[in-house]
Amino acid sequence: MPSPFDNHFQVRSGKINLSVHTCGNPQNPVLILVHGYPDNHRVWNKVAANLMQDFYVVAYDVRGCGSSDAPRRIGDYALPQLSRDLVAVMDAVSPDRPVHLAAHDWGSIQTWESVTEPALQDRIATYTTLSGPCLDHVGMLMRHLMMNPTPDNLAKLAGQAAHSWYIYLFQLPVIAPTLWKTVLGKKWDELLVKLEGIQSTPEANPTQVRDGVNGINLYRANMLQRITSPRERHSRVPVQLLVAKGDNFVTPQVLERQEIWAPDLTTVEVDGGHWQLLLDHPDNFAEAVRAFIQARS
Repeated sequence: MPSPFDNHFQVRSGKINLSVHTCGNPQNPVLILVHGYPDNHRVWNKVAANLMQDFYVVAYDVRGCGSSDAPRRIGDYALPQLSRDLVAVMDAVSPDRPVHLAAHDWGSIQTWESVTEPALQDRIATYTTLSGPCLDHVGMLMRHLMMNPTPDNLAKLAGQAAHSWYIYLFQLPVIAPTLWKTVLGKKWDELLVKLEGIQSTPEANPTQVRDGVNGINLYRANMLQRITSPRERHSRVPVQLLVAKGDNFVTPQVLERQEIWAPDLTTVEVDGGHWQLLLDHPDNFAEAVRAFIQARS
């Protein structure tokens, strides 16, 4: 489908430029969409087309992806820096009004960093998250399960470990980038169909290899540190947690106990896999976001 985003500009965050895309009336409530891995803002096209009548929809290419700059140092992809990127976008599109946030996969993971940051919570009106937990919350959950080693808890640990095989692969210095350059970049659309049974034809992504290679740094900069040394991160922001029952990468078990950290929590189970709601059923995702925002307005 043609891109619904009819405006494009650059936002400076530290030493890099972020590519920001918008659609809808700037006078409407501001909704910022944060994509995951290995995507860029294009993954939101169908969702944005649905929501642009009611919101000023903003989607940006996360650092390293799409048309945004790509720092070379792994440390430049750490969660605090990613949160500063989101703040830079917020400052540019809505300096005086709280914004609504919706995110997927690594977009959700990094947005949790902002949602649980005390200094930012008055700037965030609502947050809808799909298939991406707060890594600190996951670390706390893993600690809880290991300290209470019942058969059920051990099964949960083993189940998520089995679904996280790719995380271990991404820690290897040469193999993962080489796979993206030689195989994954050319076959990603086919893999989505095989892994998830995606029915719609994924839109062509001219930066797919770049997005995949640079995004590996998200895993290397954050996963081990946050899981092994988690922080207590609380939020009073209203959070809608969409749990994809068929997710092959983020199991429902890893999203347990979220109400401890985000007491104003609404949990909604949805059918489908990791990408299906965005690609095959974007109107369902859009309606979930719209209904939650309207209920909290």
